[in-house]
Amino acid sequence: MEGNTVGEAALVSSRSQEDGSRPKAAMTAQPGPPPSAAPAQNGRPRRRARKAAIFRVILPVLAGVLFLALWELQVIHKIFDLKKYQLPLPSAIAKAMGDNMSLLLSYTGYTLTEAVLGMLVGSALGFIIALAATAWPRWGGGSLTLVAALNAVPIVALAPIMNLWFGDGLGSRIAIVTATTMAAMAINAYKGMAAIDPLALDLMHSYAAPKSAVLRHLRIKNSLPYVFTALKINATASMIGAIVGEFFFSSRGLGYLLSNSIKVAKMPLGWSCIVLAAIAGVIFYLVVERLEKVFIRWHPSRRAS
Repeated sequence: MEGNTVGEAALVSSRSQEDGSRPKAAMTAQPGPPPSAAPAQNGRPRRRARKAAIFRVILPVLAGVLFLALWELQVIHKIFDLKKYQLPLPSAIAKAMGDNMSLLLSYTGYTLTEAVLGMLVGSALGFIIALAATAWPRWGGGSLTLVAALNAVPIVALAPIMNLWFGDGLGSRIAIVTATTMAAMAINAYKGMAAIDPLALDLMHSYAAPKSAVLRHLRIKNSLPYVFTALKINATASMIGAIVGEFFFSSRGLGYLLSNSIKVAKMPLGWSCIVLAAIAGVIFYLVVERLEKVFIRWHPSRRAS
């Protein structure tokens, strides 16, 4: 039956083409999908996306709960032969956090202020260095090498120098964070400004665009994804720089409290500082990631996500 129907449709179509009329049989011989098929097909990707989103949330949460349960039951202590004073239980850390919550929140805000201000200054300087290296390669290219050399200096050597220069206040830790975050921004931004589409550059040159217009409309715009990548790297690196800087010369902050807690063997309080530093770092990173979605939503990588 199916073969006859197709044969009749082809016959009617050929006759219609011979007399110039519209092939009606060919149009009616191919029935379209039922009305309910399209919504069903559209619903499957949504269900799959919803399931994938649920698994992306549930699986990490279950893994975290399992890890905390093993930690509380001292399974990790038995595996690595650790005592409770070496690795406090999660319940003891939670109790220390509850007893010292106001102090911990105050010191977290102080450390976060150092990290944010230092990252902003360091990222701004790194971007300016990348601009100079792109606009004047002969003179500005060497600055990238100097920034990379500065980034290779360990924080433990940088902290006493910054303390001598800027005192033992907020300025010395901001200077440490500035030095540790400058290189990532300079190198990433320079790469983004250099890796432009040759056809776009030829188009700008064909319109006799000045160098400043090429820099503003092409190179800087192309560098924005690289800039946000550097900011996400600096978001966590700045917390490390601020906390390590507080280890040496400070009277406030999570690094100062962590150092003192270890000296007097208050390990649950010291681990409370570590937990809050990790939470602050994650929140800082998520804020930068949110800003990236807002400012470069035009980029193909953001449209695909």
